Amino acid sequence: MGYFYWVLFFIVTQILLISCTNQQESQNQDTTNQNISKHSKSPYEITLNTDSQSIHIKLINSTFLGNPQRNFYGNNVPKNWNLQWKTWLGSGKTIVKKGQEQLWSGAGWTGQPLFFFENDKPYLLQGAYDYRLKKIDALTGKIIWQYPFEDVIKGTGTIWLNHNTEVPELRALVIQGSRQSKNFHKKNAPALKAISLLTGKCVWELNVEKTQSYSRDADASALVINDTAYIGLENGYFLTFLPDARTAKHKNDLVQPKILKKIKLYKKEDTHHHGGNLVIEASPAYWDRKIFVSSGSGHVVTYNLDKKKIEWDFYVGSDLDGSPVITPDSCILISIEKQYIKGNGGVIKLNPYSKKVEWFYPTQNKSFADWKGGVIGSPAIQDSLCAFTAIDGFTYVVHLQKLENQNTKLFDNQTEVSTPQLVFKYPTGPSISTPLLIDEHLIVAGYNGIHVFQKQNEKFRLLKKIEGRFEATPFIYQKRMYIASRDGYLYCYGE
Repeated sequence: MGYFYWVLFFIVTQILLISCTNQQESQNQDTTNQNISKHSKSPYEITLNTDSQSIHIKLINSTFLGNPQRNFYGNNVPKNWNLQWKTWLGSGKTIVKKGQEQLWSGAGWTGQPLFFFENDKPYLLQGAYDYRLKKIDALTGKIIWQYPFEDVIKGTGTIWLNHNTEVPELRALVIQGSRQSKNFHKKNAPALKAISLLTGKCVWELNVEKTQSYSRDADASALVINDTAYIGLENGYFLTFLPDARTAKHKNDLVQPKILKKIKLYKKEDTHHHGGNLVIEASPAYWDRKIFVSSGSGHVVTYNLDKKKIEWDFYVGSDLDGSPVITPDSCILISIEKQYIKGNGGVIKLNPYSKKVEWFYPTQNKSFADWKGGVIGSPAIQDSLCAFTAIDGFTYVVHLQKLENQNTKLFDNQTEVSTPQLVFKYPTGPSISTPLLIDEHLIVAGYNGIHVFQKQNEKFRLLKKIEGRFEATPFIYQKRMYIASRDGYLYCYGE
C-alpha cells in the first residue's frame, strides 16, 4: 500500500506541475489580457448572432497605439510599398482660433485607423474631417457605412466588446470622440459617442460640460478595463464611466452613459499659467492597476484603480499632448511640448514607483506652424529603443536605459538630470505623428512624407520615402500600411 500511495503522489504532483507550467506559458503569451481582464472571455473576440447570420469579431488594433500600454504598432512590414488603393475621406469646416472657420480635409492627429476582422475579412474604422466615422473594407478601400458627428473627427476611437449582453447591436461598440467647435456655447456638446459596430448607429452620446477650458472636444482614445471605461476630455476632466448601452439614461435631451467618477485635472493656478488651455488630448495608459494621464494643464497623474483616487501628480507645466507610453521596465514616457516652460520640450522617462525622473531628452526650440518646439506625438518603443518625432524636424531614436550626460537641464531649465544615449537622428521634417517600430524597421510619417528605415548592425538606413503630408499615425498589418493624409485620402500601401 505504501508503494501505491507514493506512485499516486508522484502522478498527481506531475499533473499539477504541468498544469502550472501551461498556465504560466498562457499568461506570458498575453500580458495585456492578464493585466486587464478577470473574465474567462477574451476582450478581443466575440460573436454577434443575428436572425440571419453569425458574425465573429476579432480585434487587432482596437484603440490608439494598439493596447492599454500604448505600445503596439502592428506586424509584418511590407518589402514593396506599392499603392494598393486610396479612398476619399472628404472635407469639413471647423472653427479654430478667434472664431475663424477653416476647411480641413482627410484626417489628422491622432487619426490612427482601427483594424479588426469580421468572419476573417479585414476592416478599418477611420474618423475623418468630413464629420463622419467610416467602416472601410481593408482589402478594397470601399466604405461600408458612415455615421455623422457634429464636427470634424480628429482622434482615434476604441472598440469595446460587451460579453454581458446577447443583443447583437450592443455587443461591439466603437467609442469615438470629435471636435465640438460649433456647439461650444450651446447647452449640449455631445463630443463622445458609442456607435454599434454591427449597424453603424449611435447607442449613446456624452455631453462634455463647459468648464474654464476653451474646449469641449474629445480627442482621446478611451481605455476600457473589463466593463469600465476611462477617458480624459478637453474640458479638463478625467472620467470613469460605464460604456454598456443598457445602463445609459436620458439626460439633458441625450441618451448618456452612466458616469461613475469625474476628476478635474487642473488647479486654480493652472488657469493663470495656461489660460483656457486645460485640455486633455492624450489617451490614458494602463499598467499594474494604475492609469496614467497627461493633461494640457501640465500635469501627469497616476490614478490608482484599487484606491479609486490620484496617488501621484507630477507637474511639468507644459502643454502635454502625447499619450503616456509604458516601457518594458514599467516606467512611463511622456512627450513635452515647448509651451509655458523655461526649458526645452522633448521626451521624459518617469518611474512611477520611485517617483523619480529616469532621464530627459530635449529637442531643439524651433517653431513650426503654431508650435514652438518639443514633441507632440507619442514615443514608440521596441525592446531597448525609443523613437519619437519632433517639431524641430528630426526623428530621434534613443536607448531606454543607457545614459550619456548627467548634467542635462530639465524642462524647467534648472534641474539637472541624465540624458539617454542617442542611437539615431535623421531630418525627416516636422511631425506630430507617432513613429512605428516593427521588427527591424522604423516608419516615420510627417509633413514631409513617410520615411521607411531598416535597422542593420545597430544602425538605421533609409529604404523608402513616400511623398505626402501626414499628421495621423499609421498602422501596419500583414504587409500593408494604412494611413490618412491631410490631402483628403486614406491610403493603403504594401503588397
